[in-house]
Amino acid sequence: MRLKGEENRSTIGAAYNLASALNDLQQPEEAKKVLRKMLPVAPRVLGESNELTLMMRKVYARTLYENPAATLDDLSEAATTLEDTARTARRVLGGAYPMVAEIEQALQASRAALSAREGQRA
Repeated sequence: MRLKGEENRSTIGAAYNLASALNDLQQPEEAKKVLRKMLPVAPRVLGESNELTLMMRKVYARTLYENPAATLDDLSEAATTLEDTARTARRVLGGAYPMVAEIEQALQASRAALSAREGQRA
């Protein structure tokens, strides 16, 4: 960020890569920090329907629903984020685009996590 500033495509891409790596290393709180800072920047710089913006939203939702310490609100936010992201991706990229399938799979997983948690409360 110091080199190019936060409103730069390379910086946004680096933030996405860092958040993905942190997720893979099971560091969801650190991934959330990165994504919560950069998620508002991506659509402003790249556009709402840019692939990198959509991928960042998918990773953010994944960070929320895969976290073992996720709250019901986190799981609900993940599902809502993915519903919006899937709708945008389908409209912009078409249903046959591979990333659309990935987003829809993540949406199913987030809904399953939410449903399981709601079932525990009942």
